[in-house]
Order: sequence, then C-alpha cells, then structure tokens
Amino acid sequence: MSPWRLLRHQGVGAAEGLALDEALAAGYGRHSERRPPTLRLYTYRSHCALVGRYQHLEAEVDLDACRRTATPVNRRPTGGGAIVMGAGQLGVALATAAPAAQRPRQLLEGFAGGLIAGLARLGVTAGFRGKNDLEVDGRKIAGLGLALDGSGGLLLHASVLADLDVAFMLQVLRIPAAKLGGHAVASVEERITTVTGQTGQRWDGQRLAGVVAAGFAEALGVELALDRPTADEQRRAAALVTERYANPTWWHEHSPRPEATTDAELRLPVGLVRLYLALSGDTIKSLLFTGDFTTVPGPLVALEEALRWKRLERAVVEPAVAACLAGHPELGPPDAVAEAVLSAGTRRTATAAPQRHGSCYFPEVLTPS
Repeated sequence: MSPWRLLRHQGVGAAEGLALDEALAAGYGRHSERRPPTLRLYTYRSHCALVGRYQHLEAEVDLDACRRTATPVNRRPTGGGAIVMGAGQLGVALATAAPAAQRPRQLLEGFAGGLIAGLARLGVTAGFRGKNDLEVDGRKIAGLGLALDGSGGLLLHASVLADLDVAFMLQVLRIPAAKLGGHAVASVEERITTVTGQTGQRWDGQRLAGVVAAGFAEALGVELALDRPTADEQRRAAALVTERYANPTWWHEHSPRPEATTDAELRLPVGLVRLYLALSGDTIKSLLFTGDFTTVPGPLVALEEALRWKRLERAVVEPAVAACLAGHPELGPPDAVAEAVLSAGTRRTATAAPQRHGSCYFPEVLTPS
C-alpha cells in the first residue's frame, strides 16, 4: 500500500482551517484519481468556537462573549457538538474516498482506532462510546464527526483534548454547566478529561500530533509520508474561505426545530439534586445533574449519557432511568427521577436561537460551491 499523506499545521485561523479540510476531501470524489488517504494534524490559533454542521450557532455559542474575547466563530462541515479549539487541542482531519459498504458509526469507530492507539502510547486507555465520543473512564477526551462532500469524498474530524481551559470554554459556549456559577468548572471536569490530566505532564496539540500520527500508523497498518497541500488544494481552500467559511450566512445556518432549556429539583436520599435539561424540539440534547455531593454519582452520569439525543417521552425516559439506577437505592426510586425529567420538559422556555435540523452524527451531502 502507498503511504498516506501526512499534513502538519500549527496556529491556523478558523475559516482557513476548515476550508482546507473540505478542500482535501474534495480531491477524493468519484471522478478523482485514486490515491491514498490524507491525514491532517493541526492546531487552531487560540481560540475559536466551532459548532457542528447541524447546530444553531446562537443556541450553542455566546456571541457577545466571543466578541468581548475576540474569539472567532465558525461552523464545521461535519456533525457533532460545539467545541473550543486552540493551541491546547489537536485538530484531526482524515480525507479519503467514502467506502460504500460502511455505515457512519463503523467509519467513526475505525477512525477512533488511530486515536486510541496514540493515547495508549502515553498510558491513556480510551474507548469509543455512544455515537461519537472517545472516553477515558467515562470522561470525554475527544469528539468525532464526519461529512460527505457531495461527490464521494469523505471528511472525518476529531478534536482531542491535550489540555483545556474550562473556565474560558464556559464563557463562550452555552452549555448547561455554565449556569452553575462557582461550581461550573468542577462540574465540567467531572465529565471531561485531558491528556495533561491523565498523564500529569503538560501537553498541547502540537506536541500530541506526533503521538497521534504514530497511533494511526500502528492501528491502521499504514506508513505516513509528510507532505504539503497541492496547488489545487490551496486554490480550492482559498475559494471556500470566501464562499463559505468567511460568510456569516454559513455560520448562522439553522433549522426548524425549537431549542429550549429548563431545570428541576428533586430530593433524593443522597441530598438535594438539580437537573438541567436542554432540548432540541422533543429531543433531549443534554441532561446535567448537580447536587450536594462531592462528585456526581456514577449512575446519574450514566443516565446523562443514556438520554442524550433521545426522545423526551415516557416510553424512553422511564426504562433508561430504571436501567441506570438499578441496584442503587441511595438514589431513591427510579420513578421519582424519571418524573422529574419528564415534568421539567413541560416547563421549557425557548432560547433566543430556536432552530436546528438533521442529525449531529450522520453525514450530510454538502451543497457543491
């Protein structure tokens, strides 16, 4: 097998970074010459806030905070959630021809194998979980997404947390934990982890890139050859900056499903618990439990994950609660927790950014430019 191309970049702009990724994928369309995949490892200039292809910008990002902190915003061509990117996070892009026989989850799991092997070289044991997360002991360390370019090219994205300024992230992203005041950072740190936190050594995206490259070579059995973008790829990327990624119309794309947020309290044997519920239409976008405990009980963290992107309806919520809380009487009767989630949904209040469409985790055919 011919070596894969390896591209390395540091400190790219938000529009320029995303445009080059899409330009790379465009070179793998059905009418393109057959060639090995391209792996790109890079960091963004600190900092930028990026939303997934199917998210509504104002619902996910505090635009006033971004203006105050001079943080550029943009929209990825791939699915997944809102993220902050900078020197502390490694951007990973894989451009290749879309395999006809593999489903999106299979593609993401295969892509994650390179990240898992790379992290293992540092003694960090990660695994693929849910629809698009890489986790270490139940805490997220990377997120993945993918997209088709319309002609058969495939782009897979990942963001790996070498390190993370959680307080800054809470300033610019609209996430439930941001409502928790002084407890917000601790609440987020219970749910995410970083390479720095796992190893006890300071890591950034640039330093991590070599480790991840070695992981891809090992896991996928390929050789990587350091390269640079072709003249055609550079021209295509420059055009995409102008046509798409520097265009506010692209940033502000949205869909018809209403966003809403709500919360509720319930008293359990472990103490007073408050839940925060973010909804997209009748779908649970995220669920967050907080309370008078040192760390959030594992079954409640598991329930947060179990209900993410599930329908807010009794037939879905009650079985999930029962399964996660089984064998944990200290968390009270599952019926009470299920009822709190369901009743919170009846008290929703619309956000200023009410629209979304599609799925966050499955590829969309991009409109050709």
